[in-house]
Amino acid sequence: MSISPQRPKWKGSMTDRERFSRQIRGESVDRCFNMEFGYWQENYEQWSGFVANGIRTEAEANLFFSFDRIHTIGGNIWMSPPFEETVLSETEDTRVFRNGDGLIAEVPKDGHSTIPHFTRSSITSPAVWDKVKKERFAVDDPSRTIDIAALKKRHPEDRDYPLGVGCGSMIGKIRDMLTFEGLAYAVYDYPEMVEDMIETACRLVEHALDQLLPHFSFDYASGWEDICFKNGPIVSVDFFESVVVPRYKRIAERLHAHGVDVWYTDCDGDIRALVPGFLEGGINVMFPFEVNGSGHPGELLERYEGRLGIMGGVDKTKLIAGPQATKSYLESLVPFVEKGRFIPFCDHRCPPDVTYENYLLYLDMKESIFGAK
Repeated sequence: MSISPQRPKWKGSMTDRERFSRQIRGESVDRCFNMEFGYWQENYEQWSGFVANGIRTEAEANLFFSFDRIHTIGGNIWMSPPFEETVLSETEDTRVFRNGDGLIAEVPKDGHSTIPHFTRSSITSPAVWDKVKKERFAVDDPSRTIDIAALKKRHPEDRDYPLGVGCGSMIGKIRDMLTFEGLAYAVYDYPEMVEDMIETACRLVEHALDQLLPHFSFDYASGWEDICFKNGPIVSVDFFESVVVPRYKRIAERLHAHGVDVWYTDCDGDIRALVPGFLEGGINVMFPFEVNGSGHPGELLERYEGRLGIMGGVDKTKLIAGPQATKSYLESLVPFVEKGRFIPFCDHRCPPDVTYENYLLYLDMKESIFGAK
């Protein structure tokens, strides 16, 4: 499908690759890197511009809005094969099924976007984990061999966009596999099992990095650690720093040896208690920085000036409130964008509560405030 851009690309004198690499390191740029973090499924069904132009995915939306290009590649670093997704029962309004992570989940039948209600995990004890580990987490699984030649053809060295290497998740995906409550209990009931899960995840990432890093000049690394909610982390800071952070350090050693010194991780909610551990482990950029959990991004950028970067941090509730609230909030970000190490965009996937018209106004304001002068 050919996508006709809805708006022109922001003017600039640098390539997307140069701009991203300089801005996230606090160096001077021609203008702000222009990106967003996607949308709820309902947006594709309700926003008039998306419906009229057949926009159904984030990749299509990025072309539609002419955002700067950014891309991440990686290997198969999680469960392989996953559990077979199976419907277990149905009522008039809900469906209960086992997902690919082995979780028993309850979701509404009408298909509206919501966080599934997970009732239990398929992994209930260390004995079950040992079996699942052997069956689904083998490092030598043939599916974990990366086709380097195909990736090099797709992402040549003379590319004009930033390319990142995926470093997966040390504990966020374990939360997915055990459920929120399951992980909280397992850390105390089966700490050795949880640490073995983290070690397994680390070895899978190391295996992928050993294949990828020698063949690409990566501009950043990325990860996913969704282990916080609005009141803070779901595991203790002590556990995080003593068990998880050492694994980050091992990954960081590989990254640094190949010149990769920018590593962001996606963690929602209030991340503030974990930032020192992230930084110690080598993760130095927070993404998408939910304001209602972690506060105004300027607070942490000042506290860890020169050490911490942020991608995101535009309060989505301001977009819901309307143009004036949006403009005031964007203006509060100006001094931090000017200092660098900060790329602003909506602090999670944009919800359908934001009207299409208000979203277009938000994009206009972003360009006016952060675009080339």
